[in-house]
Amino acid sequence: MFDRLIKRAKVVIEALPYLMEFHGKVIVIKYGGSAMHDPELKKSILRDIVFLKYVGMHPVIVHGGGPDISKTLKRRKIESRFVKGLRVTTKEVMKVVEYVLGKKVNREIVSILKKSGGKAKGFYGKKGKVIKAKKQWVKDKEGKYVDLGFTGMVDGIRYRFLNKWMKKGYIPVLSPIGVGSGGKLYNINADSAAAAVAAFFKAEKLILLTNVRGVMGKDDKLVSEVNAYRTQKMIKSGVISGGMIPKVKCGLYALKKGVQKVHIIDGQIPHALLLELFTDTGIGTMVVK
Repeated sequence: MFDRLIKRAKVVIEALPYLMEFHGKVIVIKYGGSAMHDPELKKSILRDIVFLKYVGMHPVIVHGGGPDISKTLKRRKIESRFVKGLRVTTKEVMKVVEYVLGKKVNREIVSILKKSGGKAKGFYGKKGKVIKAKKQWVKDKEGKYVDLGFTGMVDGIRYRFLNKWMKKGYIPVLSPIGVGSGGKLYNINADSAAAAVAAFFKAEKLILLTNVRGVMGKDDKLVSEVNAYRTQKMIKSGVISGGMIPKVKCGLYALKKGVQKVHIIDGQIPHALLLELFTDTGIGTMVVK
């Protein structure tokens, strides 16, 4: 008669050690991919993040929005160019980036968090000047530097400023738009921004929400846990390839800078965050030092 209720109670008890372990800890969540575009999934993920706050953790959201930027650029007939996976950001493109990431995506996330019962504060570009940035350069095949315009990299994080908001009960929501010298705005890769935020906080966890289950091994089976050394070998051997490489490298950078663990999980799975954090097996790949 009470089997279903007993099963639910067991789930709660399984979560208890993790709730105790992560209480008061900073959890940085890179929110992007398909999880941002399915309305119901979006509400579910953000509700789960509110739950993390209410059970005593300090979640920080760093969101992406690349597909939305590309769609807006296409609609406005502005060319999209990429060099080594990084968007070439002209002044025209930067205006679109600021509108899409700051005034559209960021505000929507903050709004849903509030509707879910949480307190949230959005930061992007000059609003809070949370991410300090500098211009990023890349080399082409001939070894020459390529000018990416207003594409930047993180040069600092106002983590003490964010910490004040978190202690007041707020969930910070960051767009990857940084401010450089002279007040110039820079478009920053969201994975890199999330890794930098986690590194400055020495966060307990950096969680990267993706469109795939995690790191897959040679047998095409999910690797549930892997250390930094083995991860480097998997990249060199080609087992880790394509779009997973920059995500894993961001994770390795975060670990090197003091983040305890990095999780790469499929954000399309309902309650992915809770399943990864509060169950013994998890659902994705956990990268450790």
